[in-house]
Order: sequence, then C-alpha cells, then structure tokens
Amino acid sequence: MKADQLLKNYKAGVRDFTGVNLSEANLREADLSDIILDRAILDGANLSHANLAQASLIKADLNGADLSNANLTGSNLSGAILDGAILDRAAMEGANLSQADLTVAKLIETNLSDADLQEASLIAANLDGADLSGADLGVADLSQANLTQADLNQTNLSGANLEGANIEGTILDENV
Repeated sequence: MKADQLLKNYKAGVRDFTGVNLSEANLREADLSDIILDRAILDGANLSHANLAQASLIKADLNGADLSNANLTGSNLSGAILDGAILDRAAMEGANLSQADLTVAKLIETNLSDADLQEASLIAANLDGADLSGADLGVADLSQANLTQADLNQTNLSGANLEGANIEGTILDENV
C-alpha cells in the first residue's frame, strides 16, 4: 500500500491497517491517531512529527524509521522492532514498549515518562536527556546504553541490565 492510499482510507474512517507494508513511506506530519498498524512493515518510514497517539503498533517492524518529534502518547508498541529507529524528542508518555527491540535506537530527549519498557532491549540505545520518570524498565537490557542526563526518578529498574551503560549526570532518586 502507498502512503497516499493509507491517508485516503484513514480520512474515510478506516483505522485497521494490520499487516500493511509501508516500507520507506513518507507519512511526515500525518495525523494517524488511534490507527491500528499491528505487524505492519514500516522499516525506513518517515513518521517524523506524525500524530500516532493511542496507536496500536504491536509487533510492527519500524527498523530505521524516523519517529522524531512524533506523538506516540499512550500507543502500544509491545514487541515492536525499532532497531536503529530515530525517536528523538518523541512524546511517548504512557506508551507500552514491553518486549520491544530498541537496539541502537536514538531516543534523545524523548519523553518516556510512565512508559512500560519491561523486558525491552535498549542495547546501545541513546537515551541522552530522556525522561524515563515513573517508567517500568524491569528486566530491560540497557547494556552499553547512553543514559547521560536521563531522568530515572521513580523508575523501576529491578532486574535491569545496566552493564557498561553511561549514567553520568543521570537522576536516580527514588527508584523502585
């Protein structure tokens, strides 16, 4: 499916695009709130500045996708593959990223407050200045991650792997 066809169908009221292939699609600044893109292929897609609030992206392939400045508030990305994705300054408050693969992802200054990142792979992810306050990082793999200046206040880090992580300047007050 092409990006323009998806936008046309979405505008007509269709919300379920499960399994759609939108590889390399340009959906920059698109308003796609409440969309269902479960198991969709969005590798290399441009979703920067897009509104994906309350979207369902369960097990979606977002390898190398640009989600910078995107609104993913309350979205479900459980099991999603986000290897090398760019999520700089994205709004992800309350998002579900449990068991997601964010290996080498860029999450600079991203708001992940109260997000569910249980068992997520954040190996070598760049979380410089990210807001992870109140997030659940239980059993997450943050080995070699850059957490410089990240806010981990009231964050669940039980069982998390922080081996080799850079935590310089990280706010670690009141962790559970």
